[in-house]
Amino acid sequence: MPRGKLERLPALAAELVALKVDVILVRHQPCAARALGVRLQFVEARGPGDFDRAFSDMTRARAGALTVLPSTMFFIERRRLVALAAKHRLPAVYPSREFVDAGGLMAYGSDLADMLRRTATYVDKILKGAKPGDLPVEQPTKFELVVNLKTAKALGLTIPQSLLQRADEVIK
Repeated sequence: MPRGKLERLPALAAELVALKVDVILVRHQPCAARALGVRLQFVEARGPGDFDRAFSDMTRARAGALTVLPSTMFFIERRRLVALAAKHRLPAVYPSREFVDAGGLMAYGSDLADMLRRTATYVDKILKGAKPGDLPVEQPTKFELVVNLKTAKALGLTIPQSLLQRADEVIK
């Protein structure tokens, strides 16, 4: 995209949609907003006491959905977050299946049980004499998608079959 030609983005995005491309990738939020009508808004919650304000802010901003980022605090408070999302009728995607088990709409993230097993293997190597600095840094390799159709129905949402077929688990 030539600099200073942002006004062309909506027409170019419409052309790509008409061509039925699989993915449209934009690098910056302002481009996504102009081309696709997507607007990202970040709401900060430093503690559980901020949750009600954060959800009220999202409601006032007419947020269409919520993505909860991985956080120990959010994990501990998952039932409260899921309840607030339901109360505000806000579809949400969470970082792990435990949120969906608590009634959340869907989760996509690393498989925590797999990560714990791999962590145990790592610790075992250290206990057997390996130097931690000599071991490679590992990234998650197993991810899971979990969808809660009960929650989708409560929100009046239809989850596409293509997504349900890719899910590792569908809660009915």
